[in-house]
Amino acid sequence: MNTFLVTLKYFLFIMSELVILFIGISMIVALALMYIPQGKMKKWMEGKGLWGNIMGVFFGAVTPFCACSTVPMTLGFIKAGVPFGTVMSFVISSPLMDPLVFILLGSFMGWKAAVAFLLLTSVISVAAGVFLDKMGWADQVKNVRIKGSSSESDDEQSVNFINKLRKSFLKAFEDFKGVFTYMIVGVAIGAVIYGYMPTDLLAEVAGPDNQFAVIAIAIIGMPLYIRVESAIPIGLALMDKGVSIGAVIAFIISGAGIAIPELTMFAGIFKKKIIVSFVVIVFVMAVLSGLIFNMII
Repeated sequence: MNTFLVTLKYFLFIMSELVILFIGISMIVALALMYIPQGKMKKWMEGKGLWGNIMGVFFGAVTPFCACSTVPMTLGFIKAGVPFGTVMSFVISSPLMDPLVFILLGSFMGWKAAVAFLLLTSVISVAAGVFLDKMGWADQVKNVRIKGSSSESDDEQSVNFINKLRKSFLKAFEDFKGVFTYMIVGVAIGAVIYGYMPTDLLAEVAGPDNQFAVIAIAIIGMPLYIRVESAIPIGLALMDKGVSIGAVIAFIISGAGIAIPELTMFAGIFKKKIIVSFVVIVFVMAVLSGLIFNMII
């Protein structure tokens, strides 16, 4: 009974914080995006060379997209003529980075961890976009067509602030409803791990005595479709059981960055080379980030 009460308390505490942070940060981001025309954002991403990749990562970081909602935006950028390398930097960074993730990491794991996560994922996303572009794989993009448009109406730019505030809240709430199930599942798994998972089992798989813990837990996270918001509470529970922060970061990146539904949809846009390369890049990012985290934190 004591274990159950501890598990329930952990679940309620983490869940309440996630709900407040998710709606609050998502509302602020939605409001900010209403003042920036989508066409202007696309123009910023059309820069040549390394600057384009940096802008791709920047846009991926400020837009609160999960892995699957990245797909239609990726398609829109391709049809708008955004350079291939820039698109790939956006694709890799988008499901891993957004203001909410930064706030959650800072709140739960410390601001040093949040900044390190942002820097590592940014640098690797830029490098990966440049690498894929230098490989000349722009021809691996399929000839796809867009049915309709997901962009906001230009009339939204003229709406007064109160209405924009209301719309931003509604958008944030809609986003929240979309991830609510994932959030509950993630927090519930984390609470169960915190309350019931044997410490010796965790130590065997990803504990401090396993020198391959980062690689092992990155592999475990790959087949899962976990939003970063859901992976963080699971990671907190693992850390409380003795798992290193590097292994947790590897789990977060591989679990959130590689999603089977996303890969299925990407198969309609990209050819096999890009799909395989994407999986390899995210896995390498997870392992490298985990190892670096263990060295610096």
